[in-house]
Amino acid sequence: MNNVEPAPGLHIALLSLHGLIRAKNPELGRDVDTGGQIKYVLELAAELARRPNVARVDLITRQIIDPRVSSDYAALTEPISEKAQIVRVPFGPKRYLMKEALWPFLDLFVDQLTQQFRRTGLPNLIHGHYADAGYASAQLSRMLHIPMIFTGHSLGRVKMQRLRAAKLDHADLENKYRFSQRTEAEELSLEVASMVVVSTNQEIEQQYELYEHYVPERMEVIPPGVDLEQFYPPKAGETESAIQDALLPFLREPDKPIILAMARPDERKNTKMLVQVFGESKELQQLANLVLVLGTREDLRSMGQAQRSIINEILVMIDAYDLYGKVAYPKNIKPEFGPALYRHATTSKGVFINPALTEPFGLTLLEAAASGLPIIATNDGGPRDIIANCQNGMLIDPLDAQDITRSLTIALTEPDQWQKWSENGIAGATREYSWQHHVDRYLRDIQEISTLEATPVLAERGRNRRLPEFDRLLIADLDSTLTGDDEALRQFCELINNETRIGFGIATGRRLDDAVQLIERLQLPQPNVMITSAGTELYYGSKMTPDSSWQKQIATSWEPDRIRELLSNIDGLYLQAEVEQSDFKISYTVDNEKSPSIPAIRGMLREAGLRTRVVFSLGMFLDLLPIRGGNGVALRHLLFKWGFPAEHVLVAGDSGIDEGMLRGRTLGVVVGNHGPELKKLLKQPRIFFADGHHARGILEGIDYYQFTGTIVIPNDQP
Repeated sequence: MNNVEPAPGLHIALLSLHGLIRAKNPELGRDVDTGGQIKYVLELAAELARRPNVARVDLITRQIIDPRVSSDYAALTEPISEKAQIVRVPFGPKRYLMKEALWPFLDLFVDQLTQQFRRTGLPNLIHGHYADAGYASAQLSRMLHIPMIFTGHSLGRVKMQRLRAAKLDHADLENKYRFSQRTEAEELSLEVASMVVVSTNQEIEQQYELYEHYVPERMEVIPPGVDLEQFYPPKAGETESAIQDALLPFLREPDKPIILAMARPDERKNTKMLVQVFGESKELQQLANLVLVLGTREDLRSMGQAQRSIINEILVMIDAYDLYGKVAYPKNIKPEFGPALYRHATTSKGVFINPALTEPFGLTLLEAAASGLPIIATNDGGPRDIIANCQNGMLIDPLDAQDITRSLTIALTEPDQWQKWSENGIAGATREYSWQHHVDRYLRDIQEISTLEATPVLAERGRNRRLPEFDRLLIADLDSTLTGDDEALRQFCELINNETRIGFGIATGRRLDDAVQLIERLQLPQPNVMITSAGTELYYGSKMTPDSSWQKQIATSWEPDRIRELLSNIDGLYLQAEVEQSDFKISYTVDNEKSPSIPAIRGMLREAGLRTRVVFSLGMFLDLLPIRGGNGVALRHLLFKWGFPAEHVLVAGDSGIDEGMLRGRTLGVVVGNHGPELKKLLKQPRIFFADGHHARGILEGIDYYQFTGTIVIPNDQP
C-alpha cells in the first residue's frame, strides 16, 4: 500500500485471506484452499478497476514466506492492473498455512491492517470473502465504521450437516475444521454486513436460512462472471497443440469426443462416481474418452494425504476397469491452459460434467458454456440456475449412476441437441454471466449502500494528533483485576506514578460517575483514558473529555427498547440496578439454572433482527451493547485516531467483557482470578496468563513483557 492521497472515486478493499493468490498464473487446484474463490476475487478486482467511478481496488491477502511455495507470495504488493493491486499483509507464522490454521491469527491481522489503513486512508467499502475474511471484515467495519459486504463462498453449517450425515465423529470434525469458530464468524459477518452477495437463490433459501442472523432482505443474487476474453468457442484455423500433446500419452484414440471433468481431489467433487460410471459402461467407452483434470501437481507423493488418497483410489479404479488408453489424467494442465482445453473438448464434440455432491456455484460450468461445450451437472445450487438461464445441458442426480450414464449418452449421440446446447451456452454466458454484468449490479448496489451510510468520522485526515507525552499505554479492568489485593494495588500505583513514560487507562463495565468515585476512593493514579459502560463510552484526560467521534458512531442500529421488550419475560434474566445501566448498555444478572443458554439468547436477538453485541462474563453477568460497542472496539478506535501502536499497549483483564481488548496485536495479560470464559484464550498469541491474582497478576505481566524497559513479546506465536 503506497502512502498516497486517494483519487476521486470508490476505494474498495477485497479481503481473501487463505490460499495462494497471485495475479499471473494462479495455482488453481494445488490444494483445497486454491479453488474457485481465488479466481473469483482476482477477476472481480480486475473488472472493478476498469470502471471510471472506481479509483482503487486492493485485494488484501496474507504474505507467505516459505520455500515450499513460490517467492511471488512474499511480495508485499503486486499489480493486477493500473488501478488494482494485491496487498499482502504479514500475520502469524511466515509459512504457508491451511485456512483452518489461520483462526488464532485473525485478530493480529485486523490490528495490522488497521495500522496500514491509518497510513494510507480508509477504503469506502470492505468486502470479506469466506468466513475468515468475513470475521476480519466485520471487526474492521465495527472499529472503523466502514460498510461491509460478505460473500461466504461455502458455509460452515452446510458442510457440518453433510459431514455429520456421514456419521463422522463430532470431536474429530471440530478439531479438523474449527466449525464452532467458523460458524460464529459467519454469524458475525451476517450480522454486520450491509449486503451479502450470493450466487444463487438456493443459497439464500437452503443455506443461509440455517443461520440465526438470516436477513434475506440484505442478500443479493449476483452470479459470478466468466472472462469472455479467455473463454470463447473454437475459432477457424486455431489449434490447441499444447493440449493435444498433453493428452496423447494417455489416449489410444485421441480423436474421440471428450468427457471432460475438472475438479480438485475432494470427496465432495464425486469424481470416483464418474470413473465408476465410465468404467461400467461399454457404450460410453466406445463413444468417448474421459479426461480428468484433478488440479495441478508436480509429485503425487508430495500432496496432502486426503488428496493423494483420492487420486490413488481413482488410479486403482482405472486399473480395475482396465481403462488404459481411454482415460487421461494429466498432472500439469495449468490454469493458463484451461481455456484451450475447453475449446479442444468442444472441437471434439464432447461434453463437460460436474458430478459434485453439492455445488454452491460452479465457475467451471460457466467457462465450459462460454467455450461452447454442453454441460451435465449435479442438480444442486449453481448448476440449477446456470442450466435454467442458459438451456445448455442437463441436471443429474450425482448418486444415480444410471442417470449420469443416460445424460452423457444423450449429449454424445444426439448431434442436433448438442449443437443447440452449444449455441445456447455461448449466448447465455455472454448475456447472463459476463463480469461486466456482475460488476454493473455490484456497483449499483454498493452505491445505494454508500448513500445510506454516514462518512466514517475516522476518515478525516486532519492534523497529526497525539496522546500526551508517553510512549506506551497500560489499560486495566477495574473490578477484580486492579482491585482485590491491597498490597499489590499499592505497588502497582507506585509503579505507574514513577513511570512517566507509561500512560494509564481504565476499562470498566461501570458508568463513568460510578467508576470515578471508585478511582478516588482507591486513590488510583489519574487515568489518561477511560473506557466505561463496557466499552460504549470513551473519555480522555483529567477533565474526562468525551471522544466526540466515538459518540457519533456508537448508536448505529441500537434499539434498546426492543431488546428490553424481547427479554422482559425470559426466566432467569434479571435487570441489574439502574446504576449498572447506561444509554448504550443493558445489563442483566443471569440465573443459569433457569435462563436459556447464552447462544440461545444470542439466537433470539438475531432472529428478531436486533444487531446487538452480547457479552457474558464471570458466569453470571450479561451485557448487551450496540454492534459497534465493546472494550476491544473502543480501544482500537482510540489507537487508530491517535496513531498509537498496538504493540505498545498492555491490557489486563479478568472476564469476558475484556476479551476484545486482549485479542490482537496488543500485549494481553489475563490475571490469575479470571473467569472461565477466558480459558479459550489459552495459547493464543500475545496473551499471557499470569499466576498472580488481581493487581499482582498485572505486575507479573509487566515483568513478562518488560513493559518498563525495552518491550519483548515472548508469546508472539501460539
